[in-house]
Amino acid sequence: MAVKNIAIKTKPDAAQRVQSGGGIELYLKRIFALMFGAVAVTALASFATMATPLWTVLFTANGLSAVYYILLFGGLALSIWAQVRAFSFKPSTGALMLFLYAILTGIVITPLLLVAVTNNPLTILSAFVISAVMFACMALFGYKTVKDLSFMGIFLFMGMIGLILVGLASFIWPAIMGGTFGTIVCFIGVLIFALFTAYDMQNLKRAYSVLGDGMQKNQLAVLGALHLYISFVAMFQYLLSLLNRE
Repeated sequence: MAVKNIAIKTKPDAAQRVQSGGGIELYLKRIFALMFGAVAVTALASFATMATPLWTVLFTANGLSAVYYILLFGGLALSIWAQVRAFSFKPSTGALMLFLYAILTGIVITPLLLVAVTNNPLTILSAFVISAVMFACMALFGYKTVKDLSFMGIFLFMGMIGLILVGLASFIWPAIMGGTFGTIVCFIGVLIFALFTAYDMQNLKRAYSVLGDGMQKNQLAVLGALHLYISFVAMFQYLLSLLNRE
């Protein structure tokens, strides 16, 4: 479960425009280095959880444990706080919170990975590859397109809230995610976060052009990495769920 703000928040100064070229290229490299670094941390956290007795604390005889829900909602709160306070933190502090959130996410998705390992371990690789290809295509589209994607913002935000509500309901009534309805939810989840990738990329490109100084650029890079990380991991989770549906 993941939440992100509907827009990239900046402190714009229209009188200070940056030039395109090397500056924005380095800025994007910083974003993707942080984002894929967080993905790698999530993978390592998941592997460490599955490879040690740590995974047992996530379960009880009747299902998921209280520890699991503490980590889940703790990570959710951390991601919201990090986004709201993104321009109040030093970039190093923001990056630290990004990687802490990545660790929590890696632990929280362990039950889903265990199901995949039991059913068909290859679905993990398939979901990752498909997510990576979709992410790359949508990120490139968002960066290159001249069409204004801002109109999608409110619809994507509403869709994300709907997915969260369905996810919360599934904790109470697990059967709700069974059958056709669960399949439709997974498809919608993949679509929403794929579109979020394009939307965020366009916002990040535009926001860069109105940033006032290097500190703000670095702060925005961390925030952008968090947004893109959330989209990538969410796509992976929904695809993995889709591939392991009975």
